[in-house]
Amino acid sequence: MSNKNKINWICNKLSRESVESKFHTEFLSKSTVDGVRNFHKTLPKYEKTPLHSLKELATHLGVDEIMVKDESYRFGLNAFKVLGGSYALGNYICEKIGKDISKVSFEELTSDEVKEKIGDITFVTATDGNHGRGVAWMANKLGQKSVVFMPKGSSNIRLENIRAEGAEASITDLNYDDAVRLANKYAEENNGVMVQDTAWEGYEEIPNWIMQGYTTLIDEAIDQIEEMGKEMPTHVFLQAGVGSFAGAIEGYLAERFKGNRPITAVVEPNEAACIYKSAFISDGEPHAVTGDMPTIMAGLACGEPNINGWKILRDYADMYISCPDYVSARGMRILGNSLKGDPKVISGESGAVGLGILSLILEDSSLREIAENLKLDEKSRVLVISTEGDTDPENYRKITWDGVQQSK
Repeated sequence: MSNKNKINWICNKLSRESVESKFHTEFLSKSTVDGVRNFHKTLPKYEKTPLHSLKELATHLGVDEIMVKDESYRFGLNAFKVLGGSYALGNYICEKIGKDISKVSFEELTSDEVKEKIGDITFVTATDGNHGRGVAWMANKLGQKSVVFMPKGSSNIRLENIRAEGAEASITDLNYDDAVRLANKYAEENNGVMVQDTAWEGYEEIPNWIMQGYTTLIDEAIDQIEEMGKEMPTHVFLQAGVGSFAGAIEGYLAERFKGNRPITAVVEPNEAACIYKSAFISDGEPHAVTGDMPTIMAGLACGEPNINGWKILRDYADMYISCPDYVSARGMRILGNSLKGDPKVISGESGAVGLGILSLILEDSSLREIAENLKLDEKSRVLVISTEGDTDPENYRKITWDGVQQSK
């Protein structure tokens, strides 16, 4: 399918065609997004995360604009994932009490009256770190329990961060997808509530809520671009694990901008490129990557696509890219060692791959065909999303200080 030591790419020639059979994105409509943001605004310490303009880097790479949405500031949890988990848990409780979440505040959900009505709930999930921490944080704020399963090779620092939020958490000897199955089995056997961004047949409502939760960050970014007096991005780079995040942002762009939406590229690690594999096979169906997935991009080390996230990316994304780990490492180093005049951004392994691939596409002559197919040129205005900060500080230092995963 692909060379795991190279950058691989496929164009989607149907993404710009108006086809009635395209997967619906109405569940990411403006009215829904507005309700999501209204709920998030009621959470403790809610603030818009920064949107940085890297003017000097844009000039250096030969494009008009590079903007970076920095999710390391999200609720003090160093990653965006809490947006999905918090909205899903809030929605679950709202359904239990018969209320519309867009009209309910976090304060109301934590009231004695609501707690008496819903009783004790155990929320269960599998995670490499960021999603589980977000679920545990929200469950703790709601006065509920959480149980978190992590795949083998997970960072002990991420494990302890989850436990610090009050969760019962452990690292298994399974890969990510098998950890998801273990979590689901535990939830079924212990009357728990499975909260996963991976959707499968018969399990779609909560994953869709999680995808809706993610739209807060892109809606903030569009507002910030307008507030800064800048033009809308012509290009957006989206990293993918199961495809929930990328699918949510892609669907938002399709709903908001219709036929004038930005050109999008979906980026994955070679070792876990289930979206790329699904596009490569080209039968319209999601296809899994199995076995171990040894990549530094732990948050993207997922082998089985979210079926709804995949359908959105199948129908609307313009390009699918898979790449070696050094691409993300390069992005981390560029963001953390900014050109004079540009802000510094602390971006983790799963957060920096978008900027890493952008820099290589624009600087490496062997990748010129990718730039041409994406129509990247001196007029391009590019948005990338740094989805996490240094959630594993030790590994961050190994990469940025010691040069682990050197660029080829």
